[in-house]
Amino acid sequence: MPEDLNWAIGGEAGDGIDSTGKIFAQALSRAGRHVFTSKDFASRIRGGYTAYKVRTSVDRVESVVDRLDILIALTERTIHENEDELHEDSVIIYDGERSTMQDVEVPGDATALEVPLKRLAEDAGGAIMLNVVALGAACEVTGFPIENLDESLEKRFGDKGEAIVENNKEAARKGQHYVQEEYGEFDYDMETTDEDYVLLNGDEAIGMGAIAAGCRFYAGYPITPATDVMEYMTGRVDQFGGKVVQAEDELSAINMALGAARAGARAMTATSGPGIDLMTETFGLVATSETPLVICDVMRSGPSTGMPTKQEQGDLNMTLYGGHGEIPRFVVAPTTVSECFWKTVEAFNLAEKYQTPVFLVSDLAMAVTEQTFSPETFDMDEVEIDRGKVVDENEIDTWLDEKGRFQAHFAAADGVSPRAFPGTTDGAHMTTGLEHDELGRRTEDTDVRIEQVDKRQRKVETAREQEDFDYREFGDPDADTLVISWGSNEGALREGLTLLEEDGYDVRFLSVPYIFPRPDLSEEIEAAEDVIVVECNATGQFADVIEHDVLERVQRINKYNGVRFKADELATEIKQTLDTPAEATQ
Repeated sequence: MPEDLNWAIGGEAGDGIDSTGKIFAQALSRAGRHVFTSKDFASRIRGGYTAYKVRTSVDRVESVVDRLDILIALTERTIHENEDELHEDSVIIYDGERSTMQDVEVPGDATALEVPLKRLAEDAGGAIMLNVVALGAACEVTGFPIENLDESLEKRFGDKGEAIVENNKEAARKGQHYVQEEYGEFDYDMETTDEDYVLLNGDEAIGMGAIAAGCRFYAGYPITPATDVMEYMTGRVDQFGGKVVQAEDELSAINMALGAARAGARAMTATSGPGIDLMTETFGLVATSETPLVICDVMRSGPSTGMPTKQEQGDLNMTLYGGHGEIPRFVVAPTTVSECFWKTVEAFNLAEKYQTPVFLVSDLAMAVTEQTFSPETFDMDEVEIDRGKVVDENEIDTWLDEKGRFQAHFAAADGVSPRAFPGTTDGAHMTTGLEHDELGRRTEDTDVRIEQVDKRQRKVETAREQEDFDYREFGDPDADTLVISWGSNEGALREGLTLLEEDGYDVRFLSVPYIFPRPDLSEEIEAAEDVIVVECNATGQFADVIEHDVLERVQRINKYNGVRFKADELATEIKQTLDTPAEATQ
């Protein structure tokens, strides 16, 4: 039996694939096993291929791999879609009594289990439970104690009444008993532990981080794959005096969030590429008015509508350069699901410390991936909130001009002006999207224009001096091969390093969570013989940025077919790149 087990269920959109996969993932995590999930789904409510994959082990797993051990196939297409990942020990569970599945041909030496899923579900109380019958069958195949499934079924169906819960438990056991009686024992034997893990995805981690950071207003418009941020916060932020508003469009969402931030609340919006396009004009207003705001961009395949349910890291240039004029900003890109929590907290602190908009950049792969973590990973006692240069009645006299007017845009040496919340005595002021003076009044004075532009730009330099915008390092620090990446590729690369080491390749890997300001990689690149930048876009947007910074050419591994990198795939790609003359890859 392999050290990890790879399980999947596939069918059509509307077949309950996502909820079934999550039930099994939760059962595994509650049994003390690590979990890493991936999803393949169509941008439609019904129809179109969709799948939910779970990789599980007692050791930590951080990537998907090209191997599938157990496949629940609700459609014949599911088998064809996953054929390349099946092997001689794979087990395929399907309902041979269904007319669409009677002529199924199982590829290779994989084992086919014909389980009458629908008939057994009807015996347990209803055909709708056929997926749960399949889960019970999978428990028997893998040697996973079915009792661990019960708690997940209780959580999923508890609000529907005890009878529904018991019917689902019965359905699972009918699937288990059928396999036991008809097919006997299998070689799998999944170990359980006493560990207690938290299971969440990147969007949920962002939502949790926002609440922990003190965000009390969220405005958004539903868009794949950012909607789960809003869904997570809905109902939860209310418990802390906050509010979630579903706006009529992305323009309204960012403008509502801007208004809340001007009123003194920590505010946020989240969207994906098309929404970022629409928000760009207000983004300039946010920066010019020096309003602290967090804007989350959960990237997907573009341009235009693109492929809403597919992976890509194609918005980097938009977050770096989007908007007319020259706009100071921060761009922070978490590299793991857990970092989605901590970098969200950091994004709010950066926004308020420097009164600057912050792009929090995630992507579809991280947004929908559910992963296990120990509860200590999200220690709320470690969350620090820094609201920046906020002044109250006791301090405001320092920032009044000779006529007693508050200078909300004072040209401070560090670029950060004082900030007074509405209602602060003597803190009344105005702010406009037009160029303005220190009082916030519009101006076309050339000297004042230069003063204000320079002041806003100084914030970035101040942040460079005061903050730790560093990379994360893995692998062999003395290796001649340097691999650089950003965003959700970290887990696959970390596991890929182990595979490369087994094949005799020593690699140093730098994972960069800060896109702007970003670390200076000149020394690291100069010390390496081969430099490879890995990212999910066609043109190598981060590679371009690095080449601009260091004035050196780098090699590139780009993927833009809408599917995330896998660990074994990356190891192969890196070996091929290293074994190919550099001039051939330019």
